Amino acid sequence: MEKIFCQDIEDSEFARLDDSEKDSEFVAVESKTYFQDAWGRFKKNKLALVSLVFMAVVILFAIFAPMFSPYTYDGQDLTCRNALPNAAHWFGTDKFGRDIFVRIMYGARISLSVGFAAALLNLVIGVAYGAICGYFGGKVDMILMRLVDIIYSVPTLLYVILIMLIFGSNIFSMLLAIGISSWVGMARLVRGQILTLKEQEYALAAYVIGASKKRIMFKHLIVNCMGPIIVNTTLMVPNAIFTEAFLAFVGIGISIPQASWGTMANDARSLIQSQPIQIIWPVLAICLTMLSLNFIGDGLSEALDPRRSKGESWKRRKQYWM
Repeated sequence: MEKIFCQDIEDSEFARLDDSEKDSEFVAVESKTYFQDAWGRFKKNKLALVSLVFMAVVILFAIFAPMFSPYTYDGQDLTCRNALPNAAHWFGTDKFGRDIFVRIMYGARISLSVGFAAALLNLVIGVAYGAICGYFGGKVDMILMRLVDIIYSVPTLLYVILIMLIFGSNIFSMLLAIGISSWVGMARLVRGQILTLKEQEYALAAYVIGASKKRIMFKHLIVNCMGPIIVNTTLMVPNAIFTEAFLAFVGIGISIPQASWGTMANDARSLIQSQPIQIIWPVLAICLTMLSLNFIGDGLSEALDPRRSKGESWKRRKQYWM
């Protein structure tokens, strides 16, 4: 090949820049961690931010409102039955004279506790199970995933009925029934992510330099699929709340006089024509809570994966619920 030589260039053809001109094109970029950058993108989603504030208010009211109220969730006043909303009873009273506002706040404790506890079980069991299946593969993956298929094939309602017969109608039974079948979706998600990530260069490099399987799994693989894990965990909360409310509505939920949003809707069902406002409050609480959690899930989905557009988030959400 023909060599190309640069011609000699005189120093006079160059203009020396002073220090102020040297710094004129310097752009200072603040160093941010992955989650700091995700929080910055999350704050730009107004619906998700408003939903987060709404859920914070609901949680605070659920914790403190019953403490400062003169009424209890099971206190009856037969002289004030089916009262409309007023200064003493903000949401009115039910057919037994119980304050609906206090019962809504107390029901939020139960419904949200079931939702967050089920999401925690989904996170712990599903992530560990899916990571083991995806990383080790082979016969281990085949045997463990067949167990997942068996659990997934049994309807949740059958688990609930069986566990309620054994342990009785209480929060523990409800949580156990929902938790048994809820983690399989997370396990499948994490398994698919691990199968892809373990072939990446950084995972292979960690294996070559002698990192243990436990370290590779938890320090390299699971950390790099935290985005889908967090989004799936967020979506699990409204799903568990709806399941608890539905089971309570059909009479398989927690025992009376404990209040959950599902049991309150069931109690008000017989008065839907004469006192329709009594069923509006628990249904409104369920709908607003589920809507807020879904908006938060959308915001997290876009924040943790900036490549995903809003249209893709809504499409994925539709596939999840269908």
